[in-house]
Amino acid sequence: MSGIARTDQDFAAVIDVIARYFDGLHHSDTSILKTVFHPKALYATATEGSLLELDMERYFPIVDKRPSPASRGEARADRIISIEFAGPVTAFARVECAIGEKSFTDFLSLIRVDGRWQIIAKVFHYDMAA
Repeated sequence: MSGIARTDQDFAAVIDVIARYFDGLHHSDTSILKTVFHPKALYATATEGSLLELDMERYFPIVDKRPSPASRGEARADRIISIEFAGPVTAFARVECAIGEKSFTDFLSLIRVDGRWQIIAKVFHYDMAA
């Protein structure tokens, strides 16, 4: 990474966004998720063989209707695998988490706009628990 690509402050800010992302998923709390996703963010997967692509207007109601992993007593299994910076306002994170029977690998693209880091795209794959 070049010296201008990232600062310790940027790295800490991205980690904070991801931590809030994990909290929002674990509690099915869209008020938290709305603080980490850019309003125009993309949610996409092709795990089931065809493209599922949602904007936040369609994604958040799904989360709101889902019983939270926390309410079901599920242990958290979230972790950051890697964070990379492509410049001072662009980052990529590979993270893992689990919700119910699904174990997710999420590729999160982040941008720094309006003075803060936000997820602009979530592309993911999941596996079912054996």
